[in-house]
Amino acid sequence: MTATIVAAVDLGASGGRVIAGQVTGGPAAGGAPSGAAGIELAEASRFPNEPVRAGGTLYWDILRLHGAVTAGLATAAARFPLAGVGIDSWGVDYGLLDAAGALVGNPVHYRDGRTEGASAAASTGVPFADLYAATGIQHLPFNTIYQLAAATGTPALAAARSLLLIPDLLAYWLTGPGEGAGPGAPGAIGAEVTNASTTALLDVSARTWATGLMKRAGLDPALFPPLRQPGEVIGPVTGASAALAGVPLITVASHDTASAVVAVPAAGPHFAYISSGTWSLVGLELPAPVLSAASREANFTNEAGIDGTVRYLRNVSGLWLLQECVRHWGGRAGSAEPAHSLDALLARAAAAEPLRFVVDAEDPAFLPPGDMPGRIAAWLAARGLPAPRTRGEVVRCVLDSLALAYRRALLQAQELSGRHADVIHVVGGGSRNDLLCQLTADAAGLPVVAGPAEATALGNVLVQARALGAAPGTLAGMRALVRASAGLRQFGPAGDQRGWQAASRRLGTG
Repeated sequence: MTATIVAAVDLGASGGRVIAGQVTGGPAAGGAPSGAAGIELAEASRFPNEPVRAGGTLYWDILRLHGAVTAGLATAAARFPLAGVGIDSWGVDYGLLDAAGALVGNPVHYRDGRTEGASAAASTGVPFADLYAATGIQHLPFNTIYQLAAATGTPALAAARSLLLIPDLLAYWLTGPGEGAGPGAPGAIGAEVTNASTTALLDVSARTWATGLMKRAGLDPALFPPLRQPGEVIGPVTGASAALAGVPLITVASHDTASAVVAVPAAGPHFAYISSGTWSLVGLELPAPVLSAASREANFTNEAGIDGTVRYLRNVSGLWLLQECVRHWGGRAGSAEPAHSLDALLARAAAAEPLRFVVDAEDPAFLPPGDMPGRIAAWLAARGLPAPRTRGEVVRCVLDSLALAYRRALLQAQELSGRHADVIHVVGGGSRNDLLCQLTADAAGLPVVAGPAEATALGNVLVQARALGAAPGTLAGMRALVRASAGLRQFGPAGDQRGWQAASRRLGTG
């Protein structure tokens, strides 16, 4: 059987990786994986992605990031015969190009304070109800439309002729002239549709730029480049290394969650997913957006997925709460309790009394970094409730609270969309947390399938391989290939729903 190897550039808010993915066996008749087909991943490079504050503004260090990506691809190409390269990253943030194709300043970080305190209508001149009716995107203060509203009147925006989201900006540079090629603009510009949907400037029903909305918001539609679909070849990679000469850069589902959902190993349409990491993206895959007033008020988002699908989801607090607890405990000198590994903490949590302590995991009080165990205790004390006393009880409180938040989001998604789910697929790093997966099954009353943990990289690899004819041609076929390759674990719901219902009522969340 033949094998095809591609490189997935997977960028997150704190770090990035270049991963080589080998897809063995092409598609058989009907688009299903053939014979002993499978996927294997190998990490070629890992690097930090650290923002820089300068002059009171928080920026992405985009040139350093580009250098790390280029070096990582060169390392991958030295180890493997690459047939393609694809890039995925976070959404909303962008770089501006002037008329000569040069970058106009470093991209501003979405956590910069320039959009704080501005309402949707005041900052854009367009009521949020109108924005949602066209784009289906939930209100987040750092959505691209609000960043552009905050940049109105700046010299950078006045000089800009093109706006490129982060994966598209890196693709633009990676397909341009190599060193010594002389002056001239780099590669072709474009905007991949799944990431473009996070801007709140894409008509989610028509899958075109919402030019009328742009004009109402005072934005020039000419700023936004032609849309690209996952699987399009952008051009050959240049300037990275001789081993990459002629290797095509292929458009993938370049929003990282969109890539992760590609690799959800679902066997049918009636599934829910949780892309579980520092944040958890909880939702359903739908054939069309849900643009009702009830959906808008519940702050659900309709982001573009691959092959015309819609990712109908809510951003829910994720493993951030647990990560901050562990970080706090690890940094305390002279603590009365010794430091424990995460495995030991989870074992103690599993033995703790269930649902004794629960908090609203989506409360903004838990968003900033700091003493998370102290914040949990203060949240409970402010409501006259007892607080956990041991680390095992704190961890159990966090995991029970996350499972309750997932339960609430999944029930709402099904009610608002009219689509029921028979199973929950947990992908991403959180799929390794067996206790959280079991509690999610218990809270939702549905079976949970955990894995793959590397869903984003797998989705990136699969879309490239499909474009090269080395993977099944349908989304169902690609997911069958994931099922054949990934070590999946299953968790059945235990007990009944009464305890979870009572805990939800205590929180006032249903």
